[in-house]
Amino acid sequence: MIRVFLLDDHEVVRRGLADLLQSSGDIEVVGESGSAQEAARRIPALRPDVAILDARLPDGNGIDVCRDVRAVDSSIKGLILTSYEDDEALFAAIMAGAAGYVLKQIRGTDLVDAVRRVAAGQSLLDPAITTRVLERIRNGVEQPRELKSLTEQERRILEYVAEGLTNREIAGRMFLAEKTVKNYVSSVLAKLGLERRTQAAVLATRLLGKAP
Repeated sequence: MIRVFLLDDHEVVRRGLADLLQSSGDIEVVGESGSAQEAARRIPALRPDVAILDARLPDGNGIDVCRDVRAVDSSIKGLILTSYEDDEALFAAIMAGAAGYVLKQIRGTDLVDAVRRVAAGQSLLDPAITTRVLERIRNGVEQPRELKSLTEQERRILEYVAEGLTNREIAGRMFLAEKTVKNYVSSVLAKLGLERRTQAAVLATRLLGKAP
């Protein structure tokens, strides 16, 4: 039996998914939750083969849960289920170690097949998209001297600061908690020797404007 955990803030969706998966005969739903924080605690203890994680939740997101769970137990496969398709979310999912990223419009039989494939160790991520993500990481090395101390994540935060986005808006774009973004911004300022985000925005506009 393939053991599955469900994370979605809508109870009706969870029930529908549970009925669909368990009717397949070879999948057992061993736990479910509507809370990102609760799921991050429970999933490692239950040790499912696959965790189906909703990308957007009231108290966080499935991508962060995937990252946290896999940091504890990398044998647990994360399958991100979302209503939205965008590069930022996909980038974040790949960086979090997700094995798959599927839209909620997926047919029931295809979702069952996706769970089976992920449980068997296959990746559902398009190789072309994965290549694009790796290319972004590699290109991050070729950057202005002042930015070399920043991680890929910190550089992306800086770019959003330069666009004038608030911490909350950045959190929404990057599927991170607002507090996490605040910590990243503080780290960026410290590394660049700056005191205010307005200074960081000015510096980023100048440096990133010159970047290839």
